[in-house]
Amino acid sequence: MDICNISSIENHLKETDLIQAISQGDQDAFKSLYNATSTNVFNTALSYSQDTNDAEEITQLVYIKIHKYAHSFQGNSTVNTWVYRITVNASLDFLKKKNRFSFMSTSLTNQESPDFEHPGIILEKKEEGKALFSVIKGLPESQKTAFILSYIKDLPRQEVADIMEVSLKAVESLLQRAKSNLRKELKNTYPHRRKK
Repeated sequence: MDICNISSIENHLKETDLIQAISQGDQDAFKSLYNATSTNVFNTALSYSQDTNDAEEITQLVYIKIHKYAHSFQGNSTVNTWVYRITVNASLDFLKKKNRFSFMSTSLTNQESPDFEHPGIILEKKEEGKALFSVIKGLPESQKTAFILSYIKDLPRQEVADIMEVSLKAVESLLQRAKSNLRKELKNTYPHRRKK
């Protein structure tokens, strides 16, 4: 489930060597990283944006940032963690800008999101998945990130903590609050929802 499956990278460079090569303008290294990570970057962006066009735009922004900031990668975290962090930040920044624009534009203010289907939702759970994603959208940023990385991307809690640059205890606390808020919102928004 990792964004960066280094074994799938064609030239088998070490993670840090790969990023260093990108920082020096090596297009083959950049292409290798893109090929190994782009699907998960897109799916993570999609979990935030819930719109395929926006997710594609965020994905482009992520790789622009990777190219631009490769020289600043210190190796203090894994490449996987670093790419996730860039993806999360790019997603949140994109949505803030989009919401500001939507707020200022009366034509977009009450516009419904397009019909959204996440690739991770199995067919039988489609309706439940749509309901869940619609309320995930309303979570505070930190709770949303902890929830998406932990439950949608299925990352280990410690990696989530590393990506968010918080403690493991903080992640657990954010997840508890996120689950509580989601339960409350699902109950209010979908009062006739079938209980399991």
